[in-house]
Amino acid sequence: METITEKKRGNAAYRVLLFGGEARKLPPLIAEHPALALVEDEPDVVVCYGGDGTLLAAELLWPGIPKVPILNSNRGHRCIPHAPNEVLAGLAANKLVAHEYTKITCALRHKGRREADRHLVALNEFNVHMGRINSAVRFQIWLNDEPYDNGVEIMGDGLVVCTPFGSTAYFAQITRGIFTRGIGVAFKATRQHIDHLVVPPEVEVRVLITRGPAELAYDSAHEYLSLEAGDELLIGKHEPGATILTCGPIRRLDEPF
Repeated sequence: METITEKKRGNAAYRVLLFGGEARKLPPLIAEHPALALVEDEPDVVVCYGGDGTLLAAELLWPGIPKVPILNSNRGHRCIPHAPNEVLAGLAANKLVAHEYTKITCALRHKGRREADRHLVALNEFNVHMGRINSAVRFQIWLNDEPYDNGVEIMGDGLVVCTPFGSTAYFAQITRGIFTRGIGVAFKATRQHIDHLVVPPEVEVRVLITRGPAELAYDSAHEYLSLEAGDELLIGKHEPGATILTCGPIRRLDEPF
C-alpha cells in the first residue's frame, strides 16, 4: 500500500471521511491536524468510529478505501482501542501500519437462470441460514466442480463461508478454531457428522440449495436474500482486498487491534 504521504496530492491534506453513529464527536480532533481534511466524498481514508459492525459496514459502502477503525463500543475486536486523538495524530503523521485482508465474492444465481442475479462482496463471511425456524435447509457443495463427499446432501441449519479475517467470528464460534489462509466453510447443526473445511484461496465453492427456504446474509449488510430449491451460490476470492490501518503491527488474526 502507498504511504499516506505518497497518496497526498502535492501538499494537499489527506482526505478523511468519518463514519459511525457518534462520528460527529471527531471533527474538532480532525481540525487539530492540518494534514487532515474532512470530506463527504472521494476520501483517501475512512475513519470508522464504533465497533466491528461499523468497520464492516464502511467496507461495504467504500470498498477498497483504507479504513481506520477506532473503538467506540463494548464490542470491537477489530477496532483500535486507543483514544481517538492518539489514532488521528498517528494518521496525520503517517505512522499508522497498513494491513491487507482477503475478501470473498458471491455470485447468486436463481433457479433457471444462466447468469448471476447478484454479485456480493464480503470481508467477513457469507451466511446461509434456514428460512423457517422449524424447517432445516438442505444443500450440496462442489469445490472447483468436484462434488464434496460424493455429492452428499447436507441437512441442517445452514453454513458459513468466510475469509481468514472472518474466521475469528461465526466460524470460530462453530468450529472453535480459526485459519490464516484460504476460504473456510463451517456447517451449522447438521443432521449427519460432517467436517468443516478450509480450502486454498483459488478454490471456488459452489453451493446448491436442494430444499429451502433459506436466507443469505453477509457481513453487516441490512438486506437478506431469500433462497429456494435450485438456487446456487458461487463463492471465491475477490480482488482487491481490504486495507485496514492500525497503530501497530498485528501478528495474529485473533489478536485484538
